[in-house]
Amino acid sequence: MLTEVQAGPYTVRGVSVGGVYTSLLVPELGVLLDAGIPIRSFATTDRIFLSHGHADHASALGSLLGIRALVGKGPPFVYLPAEIEAPVQEALAALGRLHRMKSDIRTVPLRPGDTVKVQQDLWVRAFRTHHPVPSLGYQFLRRVAKLKPEFRELPPAEIGRRRQAGEPLFDEVERLELAYCTDTLSNVLERQPSLFDSRVLILECTFIDAERTVRDAQERAHIHLEEIASMADRFQNEALVLMHFSQAYSPAQVHATLQARLPAALLERVRVFAPDSGRWFG
Repeated sequence: MLTEVQAGPYTVRGVSVGGVYTSLLVPELGVLLDAGIPIRSFATTDRIFLSHGHADHASALGSLLGIRALVGKGPPFVYLPAEIEAPVQEALAALGRLHRMKSDIRTVPLRPGDTVKVQQDLWVRAFRTHHPVPSLGYQFLRRVAKLKPEFRELPPAEIGRRRQAGEPLFDEVERLELAYCTDTLSNVLERQPSLFDSRVLILECTFIDAERTVRDAQERAHIHLEEIASMADRFQNEALVLMHFSQAYSPAQVHATLQARLPAALLERVRVFAPDSGRWFG
């Protein structure tokens, strides 16, 4: 069952169940975040971002390539941790031999701190997440020109004249649009504090109850709801999308628990990435 939430100006559509599968489409940015399940309508997306190589986040890549071939789409760009580029290529090559078909991708290997242009005015910056295997989070941003303070009182005609003359009137500033952060310890928020300021933050929240403690979450390199609640006043995001809940909880339990345990000021900005009712699996 696909889930869809509206987070600020962005739609987040897909599925995410911890340890089972995660794949999220953000159509306004033209990006697919992880490939843990081959959703047909996602297959034509040309830019795929893999957070890490675990099966529930990456195993459907080959299936997506097969669907792309059926509809005449060429190799997608796959952004991924540099450490897993070779293994991913090797796995797809083996799959191609098995299926007797091409499984080509255009890889963009990234390391923490790397910033690359995705398309037009959209850029992405990779940051280190904390999981037992090489893993990354991704922060999407736009670079815009902003008039320097000392020139803001000038009339438009004068600004235009000076600009044509080559005078440096503008600073380039980064507008943090959307960040994706999954399968990680919560200390990623301390080490990457700009996540608190991203317009939209998609953040894992695998465990939510007292039966599975913060320590349990940390031992599994995941985040507990209690940790998020303790930092509630730091989240400045327009929308916080919580996802990757454990299959140990029903969707109804997830909604009820977040409603009960999150401070009201944060809860009104939280988008719960879980079905409104029913089960995780059909």
